[in-house]
Amino acid sequence: MSTRVLIAGGGIGGLTAALACARAGCDVRLFERAAEFGEVGAGIQIGPNVVRVLHGMGLERDLARVAAFPHRLQVRNAVSGRELGVLPLGERAVRLYGAPYATIHRADLHALLLHPLQRDGAVRLALGNWLASYEDRGRVVTLETTEGLEVEGDVLIGADGLWSRVRELMLNDGAPRVSGHLAYRAMLPQHSLPQHLRSHQVTAWLGPRLHVVQYPVRGGDWLNVVAIVHGDFNGDLHGWDHGANAADLQHAMGSTCQPLQELIAAVPDWRLWALCDRHPMQGAWQQARGLVALLGDAAHPMRPYLAQGAGMAIEDAEQLGRSIVLERLPMGERLQHYANRRWQRCARVQARSIRNGEIFHSEGIVRWGRDAVLRVFGERVLDVPWLYAGPR
Repeated sequence: MSTRVLIAGGGIGGLTAALACARAGCDVRLFERAAEFGEVGAGIQIGPNVVRVLHGMGLERDLARVAAFPHRLQVRNAVSGRELGVLPLGERAVRLYGAPYATIHRADLHALLLHPLQRDGAVRLALGNWLASYEDRGRVVTLETTEGLEVEGDVLIGADGLWSRVRELMLNDGAPRVSGHLAYRAMLPQHSLPQHLRSHQVTAWLGPRLHVVQYPVRGGDWLNVVAIVHGDFNGDLHGWDHGANAADLQHAMGSTCQPLQELIAAVPDWRLWALCDRHPMQGAWQQARGLVALLGDAAHPMRPYLAQGAGMAIEDAEQLGRSIVLERLPMGERLQHYANRRWQRCARVQARSIRNGEIFHSEGIVRWGRDAVLRVFGERVLDVPWLYAGPR
């Protein structure tokens, strides 16, 4: 009999896990809280390490159809506007890391992963069903949904995001921590912008206690803009798609340079969410116990300052697909193999993301030193070979 895999969560990580496990010959059932699939409008960056995984899953042609592939990443001082450093992408990324650097609308990536699951019918998708509890019985794990449905499987995967119910039951380690950073995001058609504000590269503007990132999505036809500032949030932390006041963001921009001010002013509507994360992982025990394992934000939520949140979930899913079919091992040991292969890399990305945020938002002499280093060693500082080369 094929391995019965139960997956809680139908986001990017959950869908990739379902695809990886189905293609490994598993019998997969996925449970999603929402009554229908959908992803809110936000862009994400996916480095060569992630693009290579998607290519390996047979999605290269579909990805090329909906993503953008910027030719360079530029870093600028948000106050002076001066260029600090450049990292060539494009063919350089393919030559060094075997795949390009891509930027994509989150909804497009979600649809790209969902389509083969719906087309092939290899995964049973249960919408409007959410995990209420589970019981690990040693040989099988039983899941009960909030609708009263009981399902038995060989393994349960918690891909249910930052506020993971599976993690709560498995680790009982409290809520995520609030970072004190607010992210304003927007996407708009490039043709709606003045010509001088349109862009087909990744640009990061670094300022005191803030930074802004812009890059193309949807084949370059749209521009994604994310502005992150320090501040408090009084809304629902569980949600990440709140209305935003453009005047608040413009005030937070302070004395930033004219080109950046023009970009912010050109965006008619912003959405807001408060950034939360957890401390970097301390061991494999935080990613798998018995017949239950965590994946993506459920296991290692991270700040977006290395642009690898979705990437680590996709890498997790690929490794899960490899580990879960190690038939020489009992199922619990297969999940431990998965966790052992993933936790240290994810912890390193978590820690690097925190550190990057400190550097991006630095003030005083640290900010001066950052700019000086970028001007002299731009490409060497901006490249991340240990990350983009993929896990070993």
